Amino acid sequence: MTGGPDRGAAVKVQADTGPNHRSWWTPYLFLAPGLLLVALFSLWPFVNTVVLSLTDAQILRGGGFVGLDNYRRALGDPDFWVATGNSVAYLLVVVPCLVFLPLALAVLVQTKIPGIGFFRSAFYTPVIASAVVVGLIWQWLLRSDGVVNTLFQKLRIVSEPIPFLTDSTMLLVSAMIVTVWKGLGYYMVFYLAALGNVPASLYEAAALDGAGAVRRFLSITVPQVKPMMLLVGTLSAISALRVFTEIYILGGESGGPGGGARTLPFLIRQAGLGFAGETGYASAVSILLFLLTLVFSLLGRRLSAGDEG
Repeated sequence: MTGGPDRGAAVKVQADTGPNHRSWWTPYLFLAPGLLLVALFSLWPFVNTVVLSLTDAQILRGGGFVGLDNYRRALGDPDFWVATGNSVAYLLVVVPCLVFLPLALAVLVQTKIPGIGFFRSAFYTPVIASAVVVGLIWQWLLRSDGVVNTLFQKLRIVSEPIPFLTDSTMLLVSAMIVTVWKGLGYYMVFYLAALGNVPASLYEAAALDGAGAVRRFLSITVPQVKPMMLLVGTLSAISALRVFTEIYILGGESGGPGGGARTLPFLIRQAGLGFAGETGYASAVSILLFLLTLVFSLLGRRLSAGDEG
């Protein structure tokens, strides 16, 4: 009987130090491959961009340290402010459209009628199409001798072609239309998932109380999917600030007449392009775009937190 407790302690120590014992670092071992990829392809490029933004580096040569000169240059560059204004305008127009229109579309396709599956697929088709292909299609539609202008002239709606692609403002609006058209189906799926979690009993009770379709939408659907609306708003804002392909395909390498439709990603490309590309300056503009994106992301997070509170 003696030695029983000591033996139990010995068995416990052996169990804790045996081959099946899991050390504190075991979870990190499983996380290591993912963390390595994040560090290699996300963290390191970001840190390198910050470092480059403080130099006068170019594509074919390293640069010397210049401090905040690139940032001062960007803030004093009229082209930077034109691009910033275009990016913010893009966000202010596109985000509301991509918050509300896909919601209305989701409510519409949620209706259980024959053939609605076809329309769901049709609305989602632009999402899986290449952005370049979509841009080329819209360029063909909107050019001076394109389908839209030809149709408008045939119907005598206009006497001269509308400068969809040859006027900076119209080019920016045309690119916004392309972005909204391509994003409708994508965010529609988000809302369909959210609408699937709304209890049908709420609609039944509202219908018994005499609430019409519009009233049910405003009083039940919108409050129930509000967190999803905030998420869609944040994601679409980030995408709007990163827009490039639509402007490039519709307006060409110059970003429209005189570069008047350039956005910040477009300006970054132009600044860093070619053998004489100013990598340091392009990196500084990239960091400023990151800060602008961060502001809108934090704003969306704050609105989401306030809604939950």
